[in-house]
Amino acid sequence: MRILHLGDNDFTSIPSSLRNLSNLHDLSLRNNELSSIPSWISSLTNLRSLYLYNNELSSIPSSLSNLSNLQILYLDDNELSGSIPSSLGNLSNLRILYLNNNEFSGSIPSSLGNLSKLTGLFLAGNQLTGCVPAALRTALKDNPGLSFCAASP
Repeated sequence: MRILHLGDNDFTSIPSSLRNLSNLHDLSLRNNELSSIPSWISSLTNLRSLYLYNNELSSIPSSLSNLSNLQILYLDDNELSGSIPSSLGNLSNLRILYLNNNEFSGSIPSSLGNLSKLTGLFLAGNQLTGCVPAALRTALKDNPGLSFCAASP
Protein backbone atom coordinates (compact mmCIF):
# COMPACT_ATOMS: atom_id res chain seq x y z
CA MET A 1 0.00 0.00 0.00
CA ARG A 2 1.34 3.42 -0.96
CA ILE A 3 -1.54 5.77 -0.08
CA LEU A 4 -3.62 5.71 3.09
CA HIS A 5 -6.16 8.37 3.99
CA LEU A 6 -7.85 8.03 7.37
CA GLY A 7 -9.01 11.61 7.77
CA ASP A 8 -12.33 12.80 9.15
CA ASN A 9 -12.63 10.11 11.82
CA ASP A 10 -12.37 10.09 15.60
CA PHE A 11 -8.91 8.57 16.01
CA THR A 12 -7.24 9.65 19.24
CA SER A 13 -3.95 7.93 18.38
CA ILE A 14 -2.19 6.74 15.25
CA PRO A 15 -2.80 2.99 14.95
CA SER A 16 0.46 1.16 15.69
CA SER A 17 -0.30 -1.34 12.91
CA LEU A 18 0.66 1.40 10.43
CA ARG A 19 4.33 1.03 11.41
CA ASN A 20 4.47 -2.09 9.22
CA LEU A 21 3.49 -0.24 6.04
CA SER A 22 7.06 0.20 4.84
CA ASN A 23 6.06 1.19 1.28
CA LEU A 24 3.66 3.91 2.38
CA HIS A 25 4.23 7.20 0.51
CA ASP A 26 1.20 9.25 1.51
CA LEU A 27 -0.45 9.19 4.95
CA SER A 28 -3.36 11.42 5.89
CA LEU A 29 -4.86 11.49 9.37
CA ARG A 30 -6.30 14.99 9.06
CA ASN A 31 -9.38 16.06 11.00
CA ASN A 32 -9.15 13.54 13.82
CA GLU A 33 -8.52 13.91 17.55
CA LEU A 34 -4.86 12.89 17.65
CA SER A 35 -2.95 14.18 20.67
CA SER A 36 0.53 12.91 19.79
CA ILE A 37 2.76 11.63 17.01
CA PRO A 38 4.38 8.31 17.97
CA SER A 39 8.16 8.05 17.74
CA TRP A 40 7.84 4.94 15.54
CA ILE A 41 6.62 7.24 12.73
CA SER A 42 10.29 7.40 11.71
CA SER A 43 10.05 3.75 10.62
CA LEU A 44 7.94 4.88 7.63
CA THR A 45 11.09 5.70 5.70
CA ASN A 46 9.40 5.93 2.28
CA LEU A 47 6.85 8.49 3.45
CA ARG A 48 6.69 11.49 1.12
CA SER A 49 3.54 13.25 2.39
CA LEU A 50 2.20 13.45 5.94
CA TYR A 51 -1.07 15.24 6.65
CA LEU A 52 -1.81 15.68 10.35
CA TYR A 53 -3.65 18.98 10.28
CA ASN A 54 -6.69 19.82 12.38
CA ASN A 55 -5.97 17.50 15.29
CA GLU A 56 -5.02 18.13 18.92
CA LEU A 57 -1.27 17.60 18.62
CA SER A 58 0.77 19.33 21.31
CA SER A 59 4.34 18.46 20.27
CA ILE A 60 6.50 17.27 17.38
CA PRO A 61 8.77 14.33 18.22
CA SER A 62 12.41 14.66 17.15
CA SER A 63 12.07 11.27 15.43
CA LEU A 64 9.97 12.99 12.76
CA SER A 65 13.18 14.55 11.45
CA ASN A 66 14.38 11.07 10.43
CA LEU A 67 11.86 10.94 7.58
CA SER A 68 14.48 11.78 4.98
CA ASN A 69 12.13 11.33 1.99
CA LEU A 70 9.39 13.57 3.37
CA GLN A 71 8.42 16.32 0.93
CA ILE A 72 5.10 17.58 2.31
CA LEU A 73 4.28 18.08 6.00
CA TYR A 74 0.99 19.53 7.22
CA LEU A 75 0.85 20.20 10.97
CA ASP A 76 -1.39 23.24 10.87
CA ASP A 77 -4.45 23.81 13.06
CA ASN A 78 -3.21 21.84 16.06
CA GLU A 79 -2.18 22.83 19.58
CA LEU A 80 1.57 22.82 18.98
CA SER A 81 3.31 25.18 21.40
CA GLY A 82 6.75 26.31 22.48
CA SER A 83 9.52 26.77 19.97
CA ILE A 84 9.43 25.39 16.46
CA PRO A 85 11.73 22.35 16.68
CA SER A 86 15.09 23.00 15.05
CA SER A 87 15.14 19.30 14.06
CA LEU A 88 12.69 20.13 11.25
CA GLY A 89 15.71 21.60 9.47
CA ASN A 90 16.95 18.03 8.97
CA LEU A 91 14.13 17.21 6.54
CA SER A 92 16.35 17.81 3.52
CA ASN A 93 13.73 16.93 0.88
CA LEU A 94 10.93 18.99 2.39
CA ARG A 95 9.15 21.21 -0.13
CA ILE A 96 5.99 22.26 1.75
CA LEU A 97 5.74 22.94 5.50
CA TYR A 98 2.51 24.03 7.16
CA LEU A 99 2.83 25.07 10.81
CA ASN A 100 0.21 27.82 10.78
CA ASN A 101 -2.55 28.26 13.35
CA ASN A 102 -0.77 26.70 16.30
CA GLU A 103 0.65 28.21 19.47
CA PHE A 104 4.33 28.39 18.55
CA SER A 105 6.27 31.17 20.22
CA GLY A 106 9.78 32.56 20.10
CA SER A 107 11.88 32.94 17.01
CA ILE A 108 11.98 30.97 13.77
CA PRO A 109 14.89 28.50 14.04
CA SER A 110 17.80 29.19 11.72
CA SER A 111 17.91 25.46 10.92
CA LEU A 112 14.93 25.96 8.59
CA GLY A 113 17.47 27.60 6.30
CA ASN A 114 18.78 24.08 5.63
CA LEU A 115 15.58 23.30 3.72
CA SER A 116 16.99 24.12 0.30
CA LYS A 117 14.07 22.54 -1.59
CA LEU A 118 11.39 24.45 0.33
CA THR A 119 8.79 26.12 -1.89
CA GLY A 120 6.05 26.76 0.68
CA LEU A 121 6.38 27.75 4.35
CA PHE A 122 3.30 28.72 6.34
CA LEU A 123 3.73 30.13 9.83
CA ALA A 124 0.79 32.52 10.21
CA GLY A 125 -1.41 32.37 13.29
CA ASN A 126 1.33 31.72 15.86
CA GLN A 127 3.04 33.98 18.40
CA LEU A 128 6.41 34.12 16.65
CA THR A 129 8.76 37.04 17.32
CA GLY A 130 12.02 38.39 15.97
CA CYS A 131 13.34 38.43 12.46
CA VAL A 132 13.52 35.82 9.77
CA PRO A 133 16.92 34.12 10.29
CA ALA A 134 19.64 34.94 7.75
CA ALA A 135 19.95 31.27 6.71
CA LEU A 136 16.25 31.15 5.89
CA ARG A 137 16.41 34.46 4.01
CA THR A 138 19.22 32.97 1.91
CA ALA A 139 17.11 29.89 1.18
CA LEU A 140 14.25 32.19 0.22
CA LYS A 141 16.43 33.99 -2.31
CA ASP A 142 17.37 30.66 -3.88
CA ASN A 143 13.69 29.78 -4.30
CA PRO A 144 12.03 32.71 -6.07
CA GLY A 145 8.68 30.93 -6.14
CA LEU A 146 8.61 30.43 -2.37
CA SER A 147 5.47 31.51 -0.57
CA PHE A 148 6.50 32.73 2.86
CA CYS A 149 3.83 33.68 5.37
CA ALA A 150 4.74 34.62 8.95
CA ALA A 151 2.69 36.05 11.77
CA SER A 152 3.40 39.56 12.99
CA PRO A 153 5.13 39.81 16.38
